[in-house]
Amino acid sequence: MSFANPVRVALLQINPTVGDLAGNARRLIDAARRAHAQGACLAVAPELALTGYPPEDLLLRPAFLAACERTLADCAAQLADLSGFQLVVGHPQALPGSIPPGDVRTRSWSVPACVNAASLLGGGRVIGTYAKRELPNYQVFDERRYFVSGRDASVGASFGPLVFEAGGLRFGLNICEDAWFDEPGDAAKAAGAQVLLVLNASPFHLGKAVEREQRMAERARHLGLPLLYSHLVGGQDEIVFDGASFAVDATGEVRTRAVTFAETEAIIELQPTASGVDVAGELLPHPSQEAQAWAALVTGVRDYLGKNGFPGAIIGLSGGVDSALVLAIAVDALGADKVRCVMMPSPYTAEISWVDAREMAQRLGVRYDEMSIVPMFDDFRATLAADFAGRAEDATEENIQARIRGTLLMALSNKFGAIVLTTGNKSEMATGYCTLYGDMAGGFAVIKDVAKTLVWRLANWRNAQAVAAGQAPVIPERIITRPPSAELRPDQCDQDSLPPYEVLDAILSMYMEQDRSIEEIVVAGFAPADVERVTRLIKLNEYKRRQAPVGIRITHRAFGRDWRYPITSRFRA
Repeated sequence: MSFANPVRVALLQINPTVGDLAGNARRLIDAARRAHAQGACLAVAPELALTGYPPEDLLLRPAFLAACERTLADCAAQLADLSGFQLVVGHPQALPGSIPPGDVRTRSWSVPACVNAASLLGGGRVIGTYAKRELPNYQVFDERRYFVSGRDASVGASFGPLVFEAGGLRFGLNICEDAWFDEPGDAAKAAGAQVLLVLNASPFHLGKAVEREQRMAERARHLGLPLLYSHLVGGQDEIVFDGASFAVDATGEVRTRAVTFAETEAIIELQPTASGVDVAGELLPHPSQEAQAWAALVTGVRDYLGKNGFPGAIIGLSGGVDSALVLAIAVDALGADKVRCVMMPSPYTAEISWVDAREMAQRLGVRYDEMSIVPMFDDFRATLAADFAGRAEDATEENIQARIRGTLLMALSNKFGAIVLTTGNKSEMATGYCTLYGDMAGGFAVIKDVAKTLVWRLANWRNAQAVAAGQAPVIPERIITRPPSAELRPDQCDQDSLPPYEVLDAILSMYMEQDRSIEEIVVAGFAPADVERVTRLIKLNEYKRRQAPVGIRITHRAFGRDWRYPITSRFRA
């Protein structure tokens, strides 16, 4: 067979919404048609693109699985007019006899009723289906709760390799975790695949993109085949997906890489040769770590509000760097017209906090209001005076101020429908330097997984981007450089209660993200008293984190789906 022209394959980097089957199908169909118009004979959508990822307990509902089956068939029918064109799409596939009543489920135990599948659509029908073989059950993944492995025949379903032809080349399928192991790819090659297609929904964390490419390069070299990696993009609750779909050749060299954090149809050209298949396409660079983090946070905010129908956001602006960072992210995500900030000074609020908060709001063009909490704080103290008689002021009075502010922000949210974005960072969440029903009150915790030292880096990075674009810095410099303070008592400074943030964040990283013991952290050079203090605070404040709003995950270990420690525990790590 002659291959005068290269075979064009499109990687459909789309942003679905979990459960929006009709909307996701339209997205897939529109992207497939654009790919066909660019000369592609094959398009590859990401893992579970039809449902969005992760569908979680929707997969336990027979009606949901039945709707997925109908929607998949409808997608195939709507693409029937594209002659010679095929689409690979990820979706859940119910096991034979499981809709209804074949699934095994009682109040005490259950057996998964479906597989994590990828189907080939063409000629108006579903041509064939492949089922994921390796089911991840770590970090944010919980796939063994929902899916049966494609190699498991114990429930009457057995899915082997799916290899098909497009443009004269033979393609095999893997789904995400499959490509981290030898057997699924080996099986596809043994069935005749010349190119391996990998459908993915791989949640973002800093450094993940490079790790993915390295692992897929190892897989390509092991197989001696090119590998095309189609990846999801967008935000889903606390998880974000970064896109950056890519292709590697048989030697493991990355030959094409798509844009990060944006939808696209990445066109890959495959040119068969006497020795194999050459791979070509646009190769975009990896963004810097700060750029990736910023894009992840902006994407998380935009999609959480957009997909859930919130008309805008409300932020309690304090004049400090955390709320300033959240405000800048929100404006980049939503536009200034959808963001409102409220300054709520107390008796201890410094004048420069007022000045800096007003200036930042003016720079970004958002609505800015001031509501003094002094009268309400005085009323609270007067009401409690008899009970508190003879006792010195302490964290109680500090928390009252935070809770007044939380009440005001939630009242505005209830009245106008906008969601309150909380402003606590990961360092504060770890150590409990936050107030339940106070500064933790809100619907979405934007920088919940951003350590304080990274907060400063991102603030400086965003200002540098503004200057490079010929604009004024978005965050006034004094907000970044002044010593951080909650301003809940006279002359308060964060470091009165916590170790320096450089020390705190390093200990937090080793203990929480690397699971290092107290003794190991001390050996690494940290003062025993600091290590004991920080790790004790992490343990003691689990009850607060359980009640915190969901927040965006940007590290490989966040306080959320992948942090499941008991509230009641006497273990000293």
